[in-house]
Amino acid sequence: MRAERLPYVQATVVRAARPASVQVGATATVLGDGTIDGFVGGHCAEPSVRLHALRALETGEPLLLRIEPGDGESEPTDGAITVHNPCISGGALEIFLEPRLPPLRVHVLGDTPIARALAELGRGMGYDVVPVASGEVAPEPDDAAVIVASHGRDEEQALEAALEAGVAYIGLVASPKRGAAVLAALDAPDRERVHTPAGLDIGARTPQEIALSILAQLVETRRSGLATPPLPVPEHGHHCHE
Repeated sequence: MRAERLPYVQATVVRAARPASVQVGATATVLGDGTIDGFVGGHCAEPSVRLHALRALETGEPLLLRIEPGDGESEPTDGAITVHNPCISGGALEIFLEPRLPPLRVHVLGDTPIARALAELGRGMGYDVVPVASGEVAPEPDDAAVIVASHGRDEEQALEAALEAGVAYIGLVASPKRGAAVLAALDAPDRERVHTPAGLDIGARTPQEIALSILAQLVETRRSGLATPPLPVPEHGHHCHE
C-alpha cells in the first residue's frame, strides 16, 4: 500500500472487556473504500470501525474509538469518541484508529544547486520528492507542489502541466522581471496562481536558504488553505536569482 500510495487506517484493539470475542492487540486495516482486512470485533463492531476510520482518513488525525453496549453516540472529547451499539453483548471495546497517509509529493524540476537543495531539504521534511532534471513533469491533482528551478529549461511546460492538474502550490525560481515574462507567456487563465519569485521574503541568498524560503511558503500555503500567491514583489525584491 505504501508503494501504491494508498491511504489506510490501522485499527488496533487496545481494550476488550469480557465477553468480547476479540483480544487486545488484534489489528485490521481499513481502506478508503471501507474494506476491512483483519478482525477487530466482528459484525457488531465493524460498522462503527468503518465509519470512524473513514472520518480519520478525512481529517488525518488518530482517534480512540470506544464501543459500548446501549444506544446513542457521544460527542468526541480529547481525541476519543464513544458509540453505543445494542448489538454488543456486554463486551466493551476500545480501538485505536491511526490513519496512515502517503507522504505529500513534491515535484522539483531542474538540475541546479537550488533544485538539489530543495530535494534534500524536502526529503528531510518528510515529502516524497520527485526530482526531474529536465523534460516533462507529470503531476497529479493531489500532489503538494510543483517547483520549477531549472533556470529557463522546460519552465513553461512544467508550469502549464501543474496548473492544468490543479496542484495547490506552484513555484517558479526566477527574478521578478523574468518570472513575470514567463507567466505572460503561459497559455493558462489561472497563471496568477504561480508563486514567483518563489519563497517567503527571509533575505535568502544561498541555495539552501532559498530552498528553505520556498518550502516555508509551501507550508504556509497548505496550512492557510490558500492556493493563490501573495501580492507581486517589486523588482528590487528579495530574490535576485535568475
